[in-house]
Amino acid sequence: MEETLNAVAGESARLAGLVEQYGANNYHPLPIVISKAKGIWVKSPEGKKYLDMLSAYSALNHGHRHPRVMKALAAQAKKVTLTSRAFNNDQLGPWLKELCEFTGYEMAIPMNTGGEAVETAIKIIRKWGYKVKHVPEGQAEIVVCSNNFHGRTTTIVGFSTEPQYKDGFGPFTPGFKVVSYGNIEELRAAMNANTVAFLFEPVQGEAGILVPPAGYLKAAAEICKQHNALFVADEIQTGFCRTGRPFCWMHDGARPDMMIMGKALGGGVLPISAVVSSKAVMGVLNPGDHGSTFGGNPLACAVSREALRVLTEEKLAEKAQELGEYFMQGLRAIKTPHVKEVRGKGLLIGVELHPSSGGARRFCEALMGMGLLCKETHENVIRFAPPLIIGKKEIDWALKRIARALKK
Repeated sequence: MEETLNAVAGESARLAGLVEQYGANNYHPLPIVISKAKGIWVKSPEGKKYLDMLSAYSALNHGHRHPRVMKALAAQAKKVTLTSRAFNNDQLGPWLKELCEFTGYEMAIPMNTGGEAVETAIKIIRKWGYKVKHVPEGQAEIVVCSNNFHGRTTTIVGFSTEPQYKDGFGPFTPGFKVVSYGNIEELRAAMNANTVAFLFEPVQGEAGILVPPAGYLKAAAEICKQHNALFVADEIQTGFCRTGRPFCWMHDGARPDMMIMGKALGGGVLPISAVVSSKAVMGVLNPGDHGSTFGGNPLACAVSREALRVLTEEKLAEKAQELGEYFMQGLRAIKTPHVKEVRGKGLLIGVELHPSSGGARRFCEALMGMGLLCKETHENVIRFAPPLIIGKKEIDWALKRIARALKK
């Protein structure tokens, strides 16, 4: 407890107090203030150093302030930062081309946040359903999974199965059908002539790092094909090398018809998101159907272009695969009565605790006191997702502290 109090002393306490006084009460952060960051490390205003094991929910796959990404940011900031889509800019076209080459899709549409990208995908899916599949107007259905997390907008929380995400925010948008995550027979039974898409996360991050059974995604893709429905992957948290592949669907070879991306696409510097698909699907959009003032801005595009190059040239997918296996082996070797299961892919790892352990929050606070930052999710799961530039030495450093916290 003393370590926790010390973390919010002095300038940190003043700054945290301003957030509490003037900010809406929609977050419950750990009692720490971050004022500096570089690579895998962050510092408080008082100079205390912490290892970042959350990576801004996987937005910081490249680490904090990656030198190449920061150089691209500074160079573009001296030229032009925003034009809107009323005009073209010299970064958007090259970014679209490079993103399509990186993902293997024909067309992309830029947005800013993950939630915006999901909303964009829903609009495209529905229009495709009406204009191409010829579903009767107003009857399109999208199948989604239990425990899903696709964002915070009203439409998205409307098909969440988490009661808090919906409480007080209705009425909700119709047209969504929920099936159990990982249950292929439920998915099969949910499909009908009006089904236009199956929207899923290859690994459910917010739900507690839930990994579907082997072969599930491949079987789901085949069902979608049989019903002429789009197979749509939300790779916002799992994408850009986080799970040991450029995209998580690649573990199963189940290529989506459409992919939704965000977070690490901006190199941990600026928000930028996108939806990619084929010309046959994206071609349903016409000028005026959808847009964004900041979407595709030259500053974010320049940063994202360099971020994509770093992922490939620094082999971050390979690092995540190797170090993820190493980290999970180390976590599983810890002798403690608290741990129920260690699961994940690459460097997206969840440590589920027994309910009798008193919740994951207190362990995260204890780890913070030892200089390691992580966050609880769904009460009993500790999420570990460090920047992909981490090394074995730092993982060993973290494992010692995690073992100490889990043995207390």
